[in-house]
Amino acid sequence: GDLRPLPMPHMEIRKLSLAGGQTTIIEDKPLGFYLFKLASPLAPHGRVNLDFDINYQNVGFVNSNPHVNLTFNGTFLNDRYLPYIGYAPDIELTEDGTRHRHGLNTVKRLPKLDDMAARNDNSQTTAADWINFEATVSTSPDQIAIMPGYLQNEWTDNGRRYFHYKMDAPILDLYSLNSARYAVRRDKWKDVNLEVYYQPGHEFDIDHMLQGMKLSLDYCSTNFSPFQFHQLRIIEFPRYQMFAESLANTIPFSESIGFLTYVDPKKPDNIDLPLYVTAHETAHQWWGHQVISANVEGQTSIIETLAQYSALMIMKHYYGEQGIRKFLKFELDRYLRGRAQERNEEEPLYKVDTNQGYIHYNKGAVVMYALQDYIGEDKVNQALAAFTKRYQFQGPPYPVSTDLISYLKQVTPPEYRYLYDDLWENITLYDNRTSSATYIQLPDGKYKVHLVIEGRKVRSDGKGQEHEIPVHDWIDVGVRDSSGKFLYLQKQKIDQKHVEVDVTVNGVPARAGIDPLDKLIDRNPEDNVVSVEKK
Repeated sequence: GDLRPLPMPHMEIRKLSLAGGQTTIIEDKPLGFYLFKLASPLAPHGRVNLDFDINYQNVGFVNSNPHVNLTFNGTFLNDRYLPYIGYAPDIELTEDGTRHRHGLNTVKRLPKLDDMAARNDNSQTTAADWINFEATVSTSPDQIAIMPGYLQNEWTDNGRRYFHYKMDAPILDLYSLNSARYAVRRDKWKDVNLEVYYQPGHEFDIDHMLQGMKLSLDYCSTNFSPFQFHQLRIIEFPRYQMFAESLANTIPFSESIGFLTYVDPKKPDNIDLPLYVTAHETAHQWWGHQVISANVEGQTSIIETLAQYSALMIMKHYYGEQGIRKFLKFELDRYLRGRAQERNEEEPLYKVDTNQGYIHYNKGAVVMYALQDYIGEDKVNQALAAFTKRYQFQGPPYPVSTDLISYLKQVTPPEYRYLYDDLWENITLYDNRTSSATYIQLPDGKYKVHLVIEGRKVRSDGKGQEHEIPVHDWIDVGVRDSSGKFLYLQKQKIDQKHVEVDVTVNGVPARAGIDPLDKLIDRNPEDNVVSVEKK
């Protein structure tokens, strides 16, 4: 049950030929792998046409694992439905226990950070760098077919509806095809055309998604670099699959996480997924489609972690500093659950594996939020703008996580540089808690709050073996009133395990403690804050 059939189900190769002819060396039809020798060697930067005719046809129904990409209304195909040049490591089994059951060695990890040859490939595909893209696609006459690029022409012929798309600048070798009976909502952000293609009746969250596009375009273009396209489109696909992905000016988006999600305004802890996911995917137009990482360990700490950072900053400005806690708690919970379920080895953020989403998404979000809190959002964005300027649309060698860290360190004061060792280069966990909090009223009408705090910090290896390390950290100490408003929120130097802190506030304190906004990776953040008792 853990082996999926290869090649794609119901595939018939009718033609697969190279201009000038070829000699077949390997023809493995069950696995869909072919090795050809060209009639004459292909010179560097040379070209040869590949002519292919591939048919996919579903006949009847299966009992389980149906083929859901080609559908009656809502087809969503990616570039893997076309011939793929080279080896495809992303379709390997990735869990070591599963590989062992099939007599395979443990999964081959990504190339090391210092592998200079591997830096000549980008993290999305080893088959190409930046490509010129143009495509013509036909579909049923009542459907709209969408691929990356700008629509050049549309026509109907012999009962089929045709669309011709073309990009005006090189893009990554990533593309998709969506086709359905779409309705279209159109809007604008500056001179950029915004479009949402959706199933009629699924208008529920479109306003949120358009708002997420605009907020993300505003934030990223203001802080990092100009937006490179003249359009941005969200395309709905059926909830057989639950994800969204960002391709060049095109964002396929599952109905299940965007179009049909109800965010109850009466529940303040609910996450506005349509807004959050849209902001994240739009940010990938920078992190992925302007700056693309090398095909080495830690590659997704550039692409995914920076998209997470961008989305979190947008949420911070949208909800306010105090409203962001629910997003941080969501990300922290996901990270802690993910590491508890790790079947191989947990990696530090700067060496994260592509299959460790709980690290590059969830831990990455918490780490980057903490970093901007310590050194300032403007400083982080200054570093990211310089990083973007250096590597924007660059070919090989591609950047790696240590390049990103280097740019961030340049804007980080010396007293906070320990953060990279803790948060990026090692697996560091906290077990902070507040033992007690009391207050007295002072003669001038203010209130003196006395807190007894415990600070504990551990390092873990990839297998979860831990050892305690000394605490020498700047950590938030906060005091709130009964409405939840902060009366005091400042960083204190915690340099021993047991610390007593006195702060003076203007209002009656209700709750107080250490790291009250969950900015650090604390395994039990619930005991960070306690009620303040009158002494």
